[in-house]
Amino acid sequence: MTSVLLIYPFFKPKQDRSVFRFPPLGITYVAASLQEAGHQVHLVDCTFMVRKEALRQALAVKADVVGIYCMVTMLEDSLWFAQNLREHSRLLIAGGPLPTCEPALFLDHFDVVVQGEGEQTVQDLLRAYEQQTDLSQVAGIVMKKGQGFSSNGNLVFSPERDFIRDLDQVPFPARHLLPNEDYIHYGRKKYGFSITTVMSTRGCPYQCEFCSNVIFGGSYRERSPGNVVDEVEAALALGYERISFADDVFTMKKERVLAICREIQSRGLDFNWECLGRVDAIDLSTALEMKAAGCMRIFFGIESGNDQMLKLMNKKITTAQARQAVNIAHQAGLQVGAFFILCYPGDTDDTVLETLRFATSLPLDYLGLSMPYPLPGTDLYHRTKDRINRSWRPDESPFGSHVLIFDADFSATKMWFGIFKGRAQFEIKKRMGKLAPVLMAFFEKPTELIFRLLK
Repeated sequence: MTSVLLIYPFFKPKQDRSVFRFPPLGITYVAASLQEAGHQVHLVDCTFMVRKEALRQALAVKADVVGIYCMVTMLEDSLWFAQNLREHSRLLIAGGPLPTCEPALFLDHFDVVVQGEGEQTVQDLLRAYEQQTDLSQVAGIVMKKGQGFSSNGNLVFSPERDFIRDLDQVPFPARHLLPNEDYIHYGRKKYGFSITTVMSTRGCPYQCEFCSNVIFGGSYRERSPGNVVDEVEAALALGYERISFADDVFTMKKERVLAICREIQSRGLDFNWECLGRVDAIDLSTALEMKAAGCMRIFFGIESGNDQMLKLMNKKITTAQARQAVNIAHQAGLQVGAFFILCYPGDTDDTVLETLRFATSLPLDYLGLSMPYPLPGTDLYHRTKDRINRSWRPDESPFGSHVLIFDADFSATKMWFGIFKGRAQFEIKKRMGKLAPVLMAFFEKPTELIFRLLK
């Protein structure tokens, strides 16, 4: 069978401020499916490496086939790997969110782009490679013109691949190929506990304007509760102490959430976990059951404190629902996190400040504030693509991972001031106790005035 090298090209940005660092799931799913098919699979996860060491390890494998994952923040490093491994491999494959929606960016350096879910596509691609058969029979790939199937400009697209229907048949991610000890050490040092991810569903039926869902599209598919908890147990056996359910919306269906909670409890498992939820998909009884089954924290993507902006974003929620959901989770004893986007296209000074007041009025334990990012494949990208003027390179920002990549109605300086203002208000209310109202009286109005004066 073929020797395969898979690369996850994430290198920590110099100015990185993110507290999140999870082992990658997508590429380990592909690794597991290839191992199940009998291939010899190696994986280089660059999360705790420098470029020189990562390339040394990649070259040492001497693999026939190299697959490199890419999202928008990894483009430069993905292409760098391809250029350095071009002469040392027979087939270079790109996959992940960015190759799925922008294959042309990769095909000067890669032989093939895999679009969408990669498990079955890569298996079929390697079978065609080994048998030297027509690649046009492999669904879900893109190549340059010349392979004899339907073309679009200089690219040729094979037929689309159907989504995997029975997720219980997909082998668990090949976590044994990851630097688990590094992730465990990092988690314990950074958070006080080690944590890894499990994905119990794939896809999201909602279509928020800014959200990139190019891998799973508008699909929504579930794994059985037993299958999910089997994987949880396998992850815990590696030494991880907490699980983060990486579903787009873990709380989508109440009965399924309750079934997973019951499965955890019936096995007598004692571990903490966290998840993402929608504010219109949570109630107090569910939150209490989640807490009883070990849930410690839930995150909500609220995004704006203004109902008109929520409509523009196509969130299909209201600020009233958001406040109710946060209060419910808080009442159930869960830690609550929320994400907001400041200075979104369509925002005004008034709506941004309304969002900051709303966000910092909620009983939150974590507040995430970010700039808007028109990611390829999103409706926001299509609305703003004529205004995009740079790539997303976090190392270019003196403040961390946020970089303004398009000609917006707000300057980067004003966006950053808004983010810092929101963070400061959150910390004052969270940490200053009875002094918080006094300090807020001195802080909020003057900084609102400064925000309005900035261009």
